[in-house]
Amino acid sequence: MTIDGTPVAIEQTRGETTTIFEAAQKCGIVIPTLCHQQNEKPVGVCRMCVVDIGQRVFAASCVRLIEPGMQVKTSTEDIKSVRRTLLELLIADHPSPCARQKLSADCELERLASEAGIKTSPFARRTAPRGHDESSLAISVDHEACILCDRCIRGCNEIRHNFVLARRGKGYQAGISFDDNLPMGTSSCVSCGECMVCCPTGALTNKKVIDTNLGQGDVVTLQELQKIDVFRGVSGTFLNLNSNAIRRRKYKAGETICKEGEYGSTAFYILDGKADVFLSSPMAHVNTKGQQNFFRKLKSVLKPTSRQPSEKEPRKGFIPIDGPVNLAYDHPTAELEPGDLFGEMTCMNYYPRSATVRAKTNCTILEMLRNVLDIMRRNRDFRTRVEQNYRKRALESHLRGIPIFSSVTPEFVSYLRDRVELRQYSPGQLICRQGEPAHSFFLVRIGFVKVTESHPGGDLVLAYIGRGGFFGELSLMGGGIRTANCAALDHVEVVRIRVEDFNLMLDRFPDVRRGLQAVASERAAENRQQFAQIQSVPVDSFLAQGLMEAQSLLVLDLNRCTRCDQCVHACADAHEGVSRLIRDGLRFDHYLVATSCRQCKDPLCMVGCPVGSIRRRNSLEITIEDWCIGCGLCANNCPYGNINMHPFQVQAEDPAHPGRKIAEVRTKATACNLCLDHEEPNCVYACPHDAAHRVNPREFFADLAKEAGKGIVRP
Repeated sequence: MTIDGTPVAIEQTRGETTTIFEAAQKCGIVIPTLCHQQNEKPVGVCRMCVVDIGQRVFAASCVRLIEPGMQVKTSTEDIKSVRRTLLELLIADHPSPCARQKLSADCELERLASEAGIKTSPFARRTAPRGHDESSLAISVDHEACILCDRCIRGCNEIRHNFVLARRGKGYQAGISFDDNLPMGTSSCVSCGECMVCCPTGALTNKKVIDTNLGQGDVVTLQELQKIDVFRGVSGTFLNLNSNAIRRRKYKAGETICKEGEYGSTAFYILDGKADVFLSSPMAHVNTKGQQNFFRKLKSVLKPTSRQPSEKEPRKGFIPIDGPVNLAYDHPTAELEPGDLFGEMTCMNYYPRSATVRAKTNCTILEMLRNVLDIMRRNRDFRTRVEQNYRKRALESHLRGIPIFSSVTPEFVSYLRDRVELRQYSPGQLICRQGEPAHSFFLVRIGFVKVTESHPGGDLVLAYIGRGGFFGELSLMGGGIRTANCAALDHVEVVRIRVEDFNLMLDRFPDVRRGLQAVASERAAENRQQFAQIQSVPVDSFLAQGLMEAQSLLVLDLNRCTRCDQCVHACADAHEGVSRLIRDGLRFDHYLVATSCRQCKDPLCMVGCPVGSIRRRNSLEITIEDWCIGCGLCANNCPYGNINMHPFQVQAEDPAHPGRKIAEVRTKATACNLCLDHEEPNCVYACPHDAAHRVNPREFFADLAKEAGKGIVRP
């Protein structure tokens, strides 16, 4: 196509669309607009963005899709004249200066009018005032300043899903309303402030500064913030009202900025200086060591990381953290530089810090709360910088951190750098829908994705996929149709690889194809088996007790059990006196499901792990990897109390004397590993009455239900 006489090529994949506004933006051509925001669906109501495409009337560029061979003119004299008339019509009824212009001097309508040299409007003003609404405790509504751009309505409905705002009336009497034209203070408005942030004028403003004081640090003025690249284009009103939610902090070389395992609610942005990011926890596996005696006592030890990984369990090359880089497994240290943002996952989802960050040189850093980070993430300049940093510094380590992709060459990674796309999703937002054509493969960069399969009786949860995971290969390598629904469990960011690039990778790297085929086949078989088995079980009772989530249960036959607690003692002996099972739990018929790790099909313990150290390998057991930082989130997430935080004495760096080591007690998460080094679990082996058994719940209870139906009574 041609824009303002310059031939341009805009790449589109199947199923994607590009508007003239977006195409011009990619070429660096600015088209003015009042109703369009990058995070909202375009509606074309203000018509300020009209362009000439050689047709009978000018087209609104924010909604008009591009076509091959299209010739676009964005700033002819006729177009400028139309835009000027529109501004004169809008400014005629606008109180100037409005509340926003007075507060932060960034009313978008008044700025465009000033740039066009419009001081007064030749059109008559409205004679009947539309009034003010001061009923809300948080937001002031000035209907006089409203230009009916619908940005507040789309913010309320599309972004926050509150569905409070809508249009009322027709023509000259049209306006915005809350619920059924109620005062804002008596409506169902939750005062989230999204409408105020979206509003381009002073129609919706905050009555008072939000109390989000970060305390220590220097206050950053509005003028200083607007000079920083990542805040350009962000609403001045928003930044002014949330000035307490940003602090500038200075750190001397060697000072700790944040520590791994600590809970937080802020993110950090480096203005100048450099910082080291690393894991300080001991790099060792929590494992078991056999001893030859009557109960084959097991001793809990920290096993060195020099072990050789098996073919079925290849070692991770990189450890994912909450920052723009990943850490190498053998040397978990990296460097952060100016322009880097870290702590994003902690701030958005309130997860523990995934790593320790220490100033390498004297640093100046902005610390911010979630409301500021949230608006930054929508800023186009900020998103562009994040994507550039990811492509430059993290894409290769992200791919190589997944063993299946270890054979991908640096040359192919360089090819992908300019072709991958980072996409953000809010909690609950659908990423791909079951039954739709598949066009992309996804890597998870931030957050967790919930995978479900739709059935007539409801949705069946298949998996939770966290950072370092991937999805979409089953559809792309199958019939090209999505086999499941994938939705954001929390604030999620994924790396999208187009289907043509995915297929090219499979063609060039047979090892990757074989690995993905094995994963796809395994996932498909598990999904079929899970769905088939739930239909032969007393589902209501089964689901009520949460047994559908389990893959391995420690079941005690109460008709045989004498309550001797030998199973509990054997487990305690196996783990330095800390038993990983409790002889209590749910009852099903005459069986007791003991409190011991269930090896859940959908392990909630894995959700939120800041470094991805708790995961499932190719075998059944849940594995807690050696880079566990001991934050305890997995123990808190497990609804059955089956994960313990176990103390170990280690040699750690002395913060007061760098280079020296001191003895320190660190905790790591531990869970039942099914005693895989032995023929059967220690608790089962120790039971003198054959009452304890590890079973597959679906098979076990399905057989039990069939026996009950046939009238069979077990001895």
